Amino acid sequence: MFSFQAVKNLPTADAGMICLTDEELDAEARKWTWLGIDKDTYSRTVGQGTYKWHYDVVHEGFKYHGNSIMAAMGLVALKYLDQDNAYRRQVATWYDTLLGDEIQRVPVAPGCESSRHLYQVLVENRDQVMLALHEHQIYPGVHYRDNTLYRMYAYAKDTCPRSQDASNRLISLPLHLRLSYADVCRVSEALKQAVLLLGRRA
Repeated sequence: MFSFQAVKNLPTADAGMICLTDEELDAEARKWTWLGIDKDTYSRTVGQGTYKWHYDVVHEGFKYHGNSIMAAMGLVALKYLDQDNAYRRQVATWYDTLLGDEIQRVPVAPGCESSRHLYQVLVENRDQVMLALHEHQIYPGVHYRDNTLYRMYAYAKDTCPRSQDASNRLISLPLHLRLSYADVCRVSEALKQAVLLLGRRA
């Protein structure tokens, strides 16, 4: 499954894509995303060149599909995706070099070429570190919290200790196509100083 939400590597403002190798599952997914209708507009258009109005609503469905405007944005963005992802990997390499062994990072699995949608580090005193970065007008994110912290998964509390630990320490550093090397230097230095200072206080 792929997300094309506005801040993703291939943004179309919103929407997404699910890819299935099973033809029956594919057909079923299409019904669920298109109001339960058994033929999409394209299927009812092709063939004889006349619009085939006959279709059936086989079960309840939702309007979960992207629209043509989003698809057009995606087709244009697709031309630049490899180039954009290469730049994201370059930014991540800058972070790796500048942070060195001073800051723990979430590793990329061996043999994996990440698209580097996120660059995540693990720090103690996460909330205080974030506040210290805010003072330098650096605004990191937090992706993601341990699911067992949410009400619907509360029954599983304390069953995922590694996830819980990461959830308490994760910070996603700025990572986008307009970051320069100087920007990455500034973020890295501010992060190291914040971690050092808060470590001394502890």
